[in-house]
Amino acid sequence: MTGSDLSFGRHSHAFHTSDAHAERGTRWVLWITLIAMAVEIVAGWWFNSMALLADGWHMGSHALAIGLSVAAYAAARRYAHDPRFAFGTWKIEVLAGFASAIALLGVAALMAWVSVERLLTPQAIAYREAMVVAVIGLVVNLACAFILARSKGHAHHHHGHGHGDHGHAHGHDAGHEDLNLKSAYMHVLADALTSVLALVALAGGWLYGWGWLDPAMGIAGAVLVAWWARGLLVQTATVLLDREMDHPVVEEIREVVEADGQTHITDLHVWRVGREVYACAIALVTRDAALTPQAVRGRLAVHEEVVHATIEVVHRP
Repeated sequence: MTGSDLSFGRHSHAFHTSDAHAERGTRWVLWITLIAMAVEIVAGWWFNSMALLADGWHMGSHALAIGLSVAAYAAARRYAHDPRFAFGTWKIEVLAGFASAIALLGVAALMAWVSVERLLTPQAIAYREAMVVAVIGLVVNLACAFILARSKGHAHHHHGHGHGDHGHAHGHDAGHEDLNLKSAYMHVLADALTSVLALVALAGGWLYGWGWLDPAMGIAGAVLVAWWARGLLVQTATVLLDREMDHPVVEEIREVVEADGQTHITDLHVWRVGREVYACAIALVTRDAALTPQAVRGRLAVHEEVVHATIEVVHRP
């Protein structure tokens, strides 16, 4: 029996250029959101407008989540070369995305609660003032979404790759998403959606007297935001809990290692250690007396996303 711990020497510790773009874009969005929040709260207090105050504090909840994303990027960059992080600091960003998804669920629950309350006990609405607030919020959120979309574009361009030289085509790009950036983007989209639904509802109430439309749209928006949050929660939890054994790369590793017909994998564990990179532990039995862990490493080299492997080889007649 022979064993070897093989690190393929790829940059799992690096704080990528795309991360720097994402951090810069998210920081800009945080400042824009904080300024808009402050303006709405001050104006609401000055003009005694509950609509402005409510929207300002609602925007504050998103500013808190976006601030969490900025802090995660800063921490990941600061500790990128700290040896205590065995596989780098990428999961700090994923953890921030997970926390942000929970916050998004809280926003959805609050939207639903307030909407149901307004549906049961209707209140007079200052339609003109509320529509001005919704338009301002929508403009701010569209600007923030544009900034984050550009950052997402940088991240996708940097991480897109394939293995055409080896005859392997991979559709793993969805798994290479920046989940921290995605969480900030989801908060901005949720706020933009709230503004759009509010405009539709307020227009219906102002023109046709449909007062019930405002809380109804609020409930619909809450359901959609909760659905987005659930998707983000599943994605981030999958990474944090190392639930990757249904990922296509697992079967690809098995296929390339067992390609000689004499080798059989008896134990295989694969987990993600970076946005686009994986580690694995492999125990295998082979009838090939010449097979060594280094030879297995050569087979795995066609999969550049596998950056670290612990390999145990058992030879049998």
